[in-house]
Amino acid sequence: MTSSASSSRPPSDGSVAQHAYGLFLKVFGALPRPLRRWLVWAGSPHYTVGAICIVRRDDGALLLVRHSYWGRWGAAGGLAGRREAPERTAVREAKEEVGLDVEVVGEPVVVVEPRFNRVDVVFLMRPAPFADLGDVRPTSPEITATEWFQPGELPDLQDDTATALAALVRAGRLEPEVLQVRPSSGRPRR
Repeated sequence: MTSSASSSRPPSDGSVAQHAYGLFLKVFGALPRPLRRWLVWAGSPHYTVGAICIVRRDDGALLLVRHSYWGRWGAAGGLAGRREAPERTAVREAKEEVGLDVEVVGEPVVVVEPRFNRVDVVFLMRPAPFADLGDVRPTSPEITATEWFQPGELPDLQDDTATALAALVRAGRLEPEVLQVRPSSGRPRR
């Protein structure tokens, strides 16, 4: 007779490993709660959380940036500060990097990159109603260029930006045409 509660425990076959595991649990249980929490935290994977800003104008054009440390085009965005909400990060990064006030359009999509211990919260955004689109330019040393690109005419993209766009397409937030190949590049999009 097996219950679901007993099936989640390690089998008690009397082995040395089982006795050691039991002893570990007793010692762990006797530790003060803050120490137990710290031990669990220390033994768990740690992820950075960032926001990626996919800014789309009314005509469908997407704002891309060229970072000083990457050769391909990408999106504005960056890492969230401690206890900073990702939406706040996205709005802040757009303003800091390209001088553009933006608004979030709908719910974000989340992309988890376990190889890099990174979680990206991808926001579809639009320029704020009062934003001056003629003044979109690099306003941070990490950005060397800004440009609006029409769907289907995107340049070679950084991997995280291509992944972010694909996630928005899969979620039905962007049209699949966004991922089409630019005639001059010949490189498929994700």
